[in-house]
Amino acid sequence: MGKSHPIALRVRVVAFVEEGHSHREAARHFRVSPRFVNNLMILKRATGSLAPRRQGHLGGGKLNAHDAWMRERLAENGELTLDELCVELAGRGVLVHRSNVGRFLHRLGLSHKKKPAGKRASTPGDRASP
Repeated sequence: MGKSHPIALRVRVVAFVEEGHSHREAARHFRVSPRFVNNLMILKRATGSLAPRRQGHLGGGKLNAHDAWMRERLAENGELTLDELCVELAGRGVLVHRSNVGRFLHRLGLSHKKKPAGKRASTPGDRASP
């Protein structure tokens, strides 16, 4: 994400528009986009402040509420794949993509198996001896 414009610039742009100039004139004068000027004026009207809004998602994501359940589920059966976790989450009413589950597990510091049960490499004890 890009950096926010400085407060000093924001103050000058708002003052320029409040003097009676159009948003497009302000954008040309200060070499910013017309959308920035429009959004800045909307922010000023709505909040009375020129401070930039927080970037990114607020509150994390839809999996944060299932943190304890996911830890418990992986402790019970650490052999679950991302797809299997997605199916179990769908049963709980949470529809997410497997990549979201993978990123969430990574943030929690948990690992997962990447291959379904039938495609895993066998261990030396699994092979039949001749």
